[in-house]
Amino acid sequence: MPLASFDELHEHADALFQPAPIAVAGAADATVLHALRSACDRGWVMPFLCGTEVDIHRAATTAGVPLHGFSIIDAADPAAAAVGLVRSGRARLLMKGQVSTPSLMKAVLDPAAGLRTDRVICQVVLMELSHGGRRFLLADTGVCIQPTLPQKLDILQSAVDLAHLLGTECPKVACLAATETATPAMPETLDAAELQRLNQAGAIGGCTVRGPLSFDLAFDADAAARKKLHDSAIDVADILLFPNLLSANLTVKAIMYTADCRFGGILCGAACPVVFMSRADTAATRLDSLALAMKVVRWPLAA
Repeated sequence: MPLASFDELHEHADALFQPAPIAVAGAADATVLHALRSACDRGWVMPFLCGTEVDIHRAATTAGVPLHGFSIIDAADPAAAAVGLVRSGRARLLMKGQVSTPSLMKAVLDPAAGLRTDRVICQVVLMELSHGGRRFLLADTGVCIQPTLPQKLDILQSAVDLAHLLGTECPKVACLAATETATPAMPETLDAAELQRLNQAGAIGGCTVRGPLSFDLAFDADAAARKKLHDSAIDVADILLFPNLLSANLTVKAIMYTADCRFGGILCGAACPVVFMSRADTAATRLDSLALAMKVVRWPLAA
């Protein structure tokens, strides 16, 4: 079964019985407010807007966004305030608005007041290409700069768990590298080969893992035949697992800005789902990210 589309995720969120309270770090931004207005009007969320109250009202007035149904939390440190709302139980979701990634992660990772768990915190992006209706997950695209093998294993598990929630029972995972040959000169290829070995030994369940694979083998069903590789598991991947943040960021941004696509991202591994995208993203992308998070959030009256 293919990964759920964004249209399906919107329909799922529309069908929920009760809106989930969401804490927004840095809400004084037009795209953030437009996305939240749409999500609130559709019954998805009850927003807590964290930031300087004057700035939030100014941004809302300029953008023409009414604030009824929103609660404003006047805070000099919007990231800490938003994380505090989640820790107190007043919010079940966290959303990155107009704050930098380091500021948000500082609050999320705070050992005393943050949202740490025993899992690796990573960003997983759902990408949907208009051409051919292709959909796949990409990880980690936003947090771990140079993940170790144990961290890659945990990132892989988060992506697989999300794929299961999106309706794919046994996702195909491609551990990406510049070549499909494991070589000590490229340590990431050795990690990829080890992840494949662990999967084949039964240590990683619920998915099929192959690696190292170059991007063409993971993306194009005919590439394996042209390269004369005959592994039946090499096919169009449901999950692209990157060796490091540099390769992930470059790949994701290239697709985002050159392809006709929709995308949304969340942080996995924290104490709650975190709607996590770039400050440059549009209101539509933020809404798609919210829809993805609504599939993950645990809310008592959710369908």
